[in-house]
Amino acid sequence: MEPKTLARHLVGYAVGLSVFAGAIPYGLFRLSAVHPIHLPIGNSARLAIALLLAGTGLFFALWSNAALLIQGKGGPTDAFNVAISPRTKHLVVRGPYRHMRNPMVFGALSFYFALVVYWNSLQAFGALVLFSAAARFYLKATEEQRLVRDFGREYEEYRRNTPMIMPWPARKRR
Repeated sequence: MEPKTLARHLVGYAVGLSVFAGAIPYGLFRLSAVHPIHLPIGNSARLAIALLLAGTGLFFALWSNAALLIQGKGGPTDAFNVAISPRTKHLVVRGPYRHMRNPMVFGALSFYFALVVYWNSLQAFGALVLFSAAARFYLKATEEQRLVRDFGREYEEYRRNTPMIMPWPARKRR
């Protein structure tokens, strides 16, 4: 990998980690500390649910990043049509992408829900539900449009047959 490309990947991962592993969890933590309204879940169940969600989230986040880098020859950091890390050169439809079109978002949201459950905060849970809806809207409005431009029919067929964020069983549309 040439130095310029490596530098863009490093910047992309630094920005992504700052936002998705730093700023968003910090915001949820701060929100959970303001006039806490607790979720009606016992401590042991809460811990078990949080660990399951966090493990699943981290697994999918790491797996999807690796797939983009290895299979797609690019990185994940692209915001509002600005490519911070190099964009993928190939449409990735294997690995975690065979289960859903946005496994990285699934992983991040799973991890955030784990934090909210662990912190036992109904306010943070509500905010995260709204954030999830906004993320879905953003993906539809910007990222999916870019992927259609970049990969055309190949992406359109993939989009028709693969769920967006949740790994539901694929449904074939004709």
